Amino acid sequence: MSSQKSPPSEPAATNSRFSQNVHVLDVADKRVHLIGTAHISAKSAEEVQQVIEAVRPESVCVELCEARHQSLTKPEIWRETDIIQVIRKKQATALLAHLILASFQRRLGDQLGIKPGAEMIQAMQSADAVGAELVLADRNIQITLLRTWRNLGLLDKFKVMFQLLLTLTFSPKLEAEDVEKLKDRDMLTQVMEAFSSSFPKAKASLIDERDLYLAENIRTAPGRSVVAVVGAGHLDGILARLASGEPVDLAPLQVVPRASRVLLGLQWLIPLLVLGLIGYGFFWVDAEVSWQMVKIWVLANGILAAVGSALALAHPLTIATAFVAAPITSLNPMVAAGWVAGLCEAWLNKPKVRDFEALAGDVTSLRGFWKNRITRILLVVALANLGSSIGTFVGIPLMSSLLG
Repeated sequence: MSSQKSPPSEPAATNSRFSQNVHVLDVADKRVHLIGTAHISAKSAEEVQQVIEAVRPESVCVELCEARHQSLTKPEIWRETDIIQVIRKKQATALLAHLILASFQRRLGDQLGIKPGAEMIQAMQSADAVGAELVLADRNIQITLLRTWRNLGLLDKFKVMFQLLLTLTFSPKLEAEDVEKLKDRDMLTQVMEAFSSSFPKAKASLIDERDLYLAENIRTAPGRSVVAVVGAGHLDGILARLASGEPVDLAPLQVVPRASRVLLGLQWLIPLLVLGLIGYGFFWVDAEVSWQMVKIWVLANGILAAVGSALALAHPLTIATAFVAAPITSLNPMVAAGWVAGLCEAWLNKPKVRDFEALAGDVTSLRGFWKNRITRILLVVALANLGSSIGTFVGIPLMSSLLG
């Protein structure tokens, strides 16, 4: 049990040796120094170094998973990405979202001359310098993104995709003092509340679950002296969990939920509805009406999927493939037009070494996303799927109108 329980507004004491961003609490037989940071703050990196060198802990926990750790320490790891396997495993959308968010953070960091994740890199370097064990305390980023995506409703998914695309074209202009304000607890509370009201299910997997995951790995970190480096937005949740002293079962938090039964039912209902309309038109109205329905279905799905691929600047053969595949894949929930188009684009314009080398820089601009072959393939998948989905919702009403 924790030897310190504090009220929610002040869940842990700050140490007079350090700033108000450093919270000190006793958890069972451990003394934990919990540092709240801004991921693009030079001062955060300096504070991390100061605390670790002063405390000389036995372990240092960082808000990283293995994949994010490798992306910071081994930038060349992208060269090992098999884009075809990413598409086949249905991870293209999650990877694209991750790259867009990384792009947004990198652009903010570029404004301030700070490399995103500088405080995490500093934590790793300082841990090595004092002989502390490094603990990667965060959940795998792919699991987090997939859990978030699966828990969103259809409308929320479109809203999230729209907001992600907006981040490619807009980035707020921040000064260094603005970044430091991000660590103000009152401001963060307001931001979290706003995010929670818009996407409560996304907040659960992106923030709340990770608070639990991080807190448990901090609680069980080796040694009796621990320094933990986390984003300031996770402070309240982690402090509350550590103060309770209760263990967290991490296994359920690592499971990617299946798609909802409603969504699965809708995926099968749409093909049945389309085939039912065509069959009804053929047997009970007129064979010509049935053929008109088939044309509408093919054109609505094919044209919009092809337009999506064209917007991603896909190869002409990929655009043609999207046109042909969309009307067919829209009747099969197990396959998506974007996957077929993405695989075709990957085969026609296979990413080269220079694409992987330039990826970090290319994702910082809208033009770079379209120029780099890796991100272009991901855009083909996403936009072809989006076009096909719109085609489905446009085509069915048009088909139905022929029966009036």
